[in-house]
Amino acid sequence: MSAHQFHGTVLREYDIRGIVGDTLSAKDAEAVGKALGTVIVRGGGTRVAVGRDGRISSPELAQAVADGLASTGLDVIKVGVGPTPMLYFTVFDLDLDGGVMVTGSHNPPDYNGFKMMLGKKPCFGEQIQGLGKIAAAGDYVTGAGSQRDHSMFDRYIERLLQDFDGAELNVAWDPGNGAAGAATEALVAKLPGKHIVINAEIDGTFPNHHPDPTVEKNLAQIKEVVARENLDLGIAFDGDGDRIGAIDGQGRVIWGDQMIDILASDILADLPGSTIIADVKASKALFDSVAQKGGKPLMWKTGHSLIKNKMAEEGAPLAGEMSGHIFFAHKFYGYDDALYVAIRLLNAIQRQGKSLAALKDAMPNVVNTPELRFPCDETRKFAVVDEVVARLKSNGADINDIDGARVTTPEGWWLLRASNTQDVLVARCEAESEEGLETLLGYVKEQLAQSGLDPALIDG
Repeated sequence: MSAHQFHGTVLREYDIRGIVGDTLSAKDAEAVGKALGTVIVRGGGTRVAVGRDGRISSPELAQAVADGLASTGLDVIKVGVGPTPMLYFTVFDLDLDGGVMVTGSHNPPDYNGFKMMLGKKPCFGEQIQGLGKIAAAGDYVTGAGSQRDHSMFDRYIERLLQDFDGAELNVAWDPGNGAAGAATEALVAKLPGKHIVINAEIDGTFPNHHPDPTVEKNLAQIKEVVARENLDLGIAFDGDGDRIGAIDGQGRVIWGDQMIDILASDILADLPGSTIIADVKASKALFDSVAQKGGKPLMWKTGHSLIKNKMAEEGAPLAGEMSGHIFFAHKFYGYDDALYVAIRLLNAIQRQGKSLAALKDAMPNVVNTPELRFPCDETRKFAVVDEVVARLKSNGADINDIDGARVTTPEGWWLLRASNTQDVLVARCEAESEEGLETLLGYVKEQLAQSGLDPALIDG
């Protein structure tokens, strides 16, 4: 058996990701298929799906991963180009034993990678490291598997529309030349109201803007369309269609936690007392709002795989992150599908009898920082957070340490956590006034300085 060593940077917490032709190759893709296939076969599985995004390198990598999976004896169903959630849907709808999505998500064009499922759950953390060990040992099972093409596109669109019960709204859509382009066009063709789709052509060079809707500058085009056409709102997706961004009719961004708040109102009307999960970066206003509406707010660790697992454990109908990953288990499968979230958002706006702008106006007025990033060596980042937590606890601070340090003070709250995907520390502050925000930022910088970091090295 040929052993295979992955580049040291590609086996990440939630996926496998690298720079094509540098840290990631077709040989790596085949090894991913062989290693994941080995785990699935040893677990008694027989059938898996493979999908891919619109990047230039994706066809070659998808074929290589399919070859690897088939070499372990699995029957491989190739669903072709589409958003990552279409691959997830395939695994549930066809009752498969796993899946691989070839996608670079919202990373630059020269990146690519793999999001994987073991059974109907995400493959992450130690499981991904385990794939590296299987490959390094060449410890693969072999068998005579098969490969076939099977389009799930129409069935997927049909499933998205199944839960639409909203009325006419006029909406701009921007899939950002990512893998959700064709699906967005097919979806909106069946919705009432006026719909304008921009950047629908799937183009792995991303000629119009970077496909990350949580960065406000990437929403400039959709803001222009909403203003010019006098539309009710705009919805944007990331490169592989599992994260959503939105703006209201006045061009204001509806941030991830604000979207969760609107969606939670809808869910809690149907399921009073439900648990609603959001990550540690979400606003206090969201957790307060869920409690006021009779729900049980639960703060959890950042990371889409971690949130999915917690959601299943708690039986929560809705969960989400500031990053725009939003998960529905209510009427759906408990994973992050931005196109499905868009449908539920249109329903929620309709059911609450207001425009998205009016829903935004009704939210508490708080001031906050974006995510601030401080460079910090990979070997030091978790230790720094541990030191900060220990100091704060010894000082009797009001601290939640579920994922880093989230500290509540009279001015508001601040967060410091280690990124799972980059060699940075991430901070965020939220207060009721600009002065309060400055004070909170001062607390963050003071803690960084006490751990020997230069707080001037801030990327925000």
